[in-house]
Amino acid sequence: MNSYKKYTVQYPLLVKLGVPIIIGQLGTIVLGFSDTLMIGHHSIQELAAASFVTNMFTLALLFGLGFSYGLTPIIGKLHGQEQKFSIGKALKNGLASGCVLTIFLILLMGLLYLNLSNLGQPEELLPIMRPFFLVNLVSIPFVIGFNTFKQFFDGTSDVKTPMFVMIFGNIQNIIGNYILIYGKFGMPECGLLGAGISTMFARFMMCVILVLIFFTRKKFAEYHKGFFCGKVNMKDFKYQNKQGWPLALQMGMETAAFSLSSVMVGWIGTTALAAHQVMLTISQLGYMLYYGMAAAVAIRVSNYHGQKNYEEANNTANAGFQLISMMAVVVSVPILLLKNSIGLLFTDSQQVVQMVSLTIIPFVIYQFGDGMQSNFANALRGLSNVKPLMFVAFLSYFVITLPLGYLLGIYLKGGIIGIWSAFPFGLTIAGILYRVYFKRTLKREASLI
Repeated sequence: MNSYKKYTVQYPLLVKLGVPIIIGQLGTIVLGFSDTLMIGHHSIQELAAASFVTNMFTLALLFGLGFSYGLTPIIGKLHGQEQKFSIGKALKNGLASGCVLTIFLILLMGLLYLNLSNLGQPEELLPIMRPFFLVNLVSIPFVIGFNTFKQFFDGTSDVKTPMFVMIFGNIQNIIGNYILIYGKFGMPECGLLGAGISTMFARFMMCVILVLIFFTRKKFAEYHKGFFCGKVNMKDFKYQNKQGWPLALQMGMETAAFSLSSVMVGWIGTTALAAHQVMLTISQLGYMLYYGMAAAVAIRVSNYHGQKNYEEANNTANAGFQLISMMAVVVSVPILLLKNSIGLLFTDSQQVVQMVSLTIIPFVIYQFGDGMQSNFANALRGLSNVKPLMFVAFLSYFVITLPLGYLLGIYLKGGIIGIWSAFPFGLTIAGILYRVYFKRTLKREASLI
């Protein structure tokens, strides 16, 4: 097999897994996109308030998503060995770990809620932020539950089921937004709070549907045996936490580079905060596309890890990066061409639209680094070597991105453009280091055969 073909043969396998995951990931974007789009045309104050609260919860929820990702390589490896009973038992342990995480996140975000007035945000936004914050707080258990069951479906290569559930949830959320934000069909006009209620109910329904599918389908009978007969034991519980927490910290710190930047942008003013929310919504498009394909890389690598086929694991990771690089071009070109008008989708404010158009430049620059870090972080996840992820994330996002954003945006008075100009540095450094650790891990695992 020539050097190029060994990668291209992986393309259809990754696309088959990746496209449903991408559609499901886009469903996550549409939840936030529809909220931002509808709220932006309701009032700029609500858009700014949504920016801060949404980004604080994005940090918490992606922290939880990262934790649940620790379950995927465990299930993927067992799936490669066709151990259905053990998979059911692993899912049960994953849910037990998820319950502990849920309590932790609710307490953490509750503490943040009590200190909203101490974070330097515009005073006029606080009465709008508080009820929206509380509704998001209630939805945390449903998000964690959905993510945990989703890892079971993804790890067993059944990626279409959660995709369809996510599509249903988004349709429900958009309809709910229309009714509750604007007060249609006899309902009161709730504005931002209505968007929060609609999203919370959509998350609840998605969790319930995925749980019902798992427990009612006969084809999962063998997994049910492991789930009901297997016990939550300390050994498996500790192992899943050992896999989950580094991933949670990695995704949490990566998200913090963006979410905590919202605090700095809030110091600049309401208009900048509104533009920041628009940019975060746009940026999530690329991130979720890349991460969807990268999740397929993690599944394939974990399967090969179970079979001890490390040559194909390497080919899969490289093929995944090639596909993600192509996707980065497809995402970047139209956004760059439409940079002067894309903000109009979200708001009529010309000041916000102008800020968005300038911030598009650093956004396009960091797409390559974002794709690289997504791909090789997931390739490492597939090999169950997750400890390096949190150390690299700390260096890239807390030591480099956030201080550099403060320097360029606040100290040197570069504003929101300066803050966003720090992201290409952190993301690219993370991608390079993840690739180095992936190659080292492959070499080590291959030497043990």
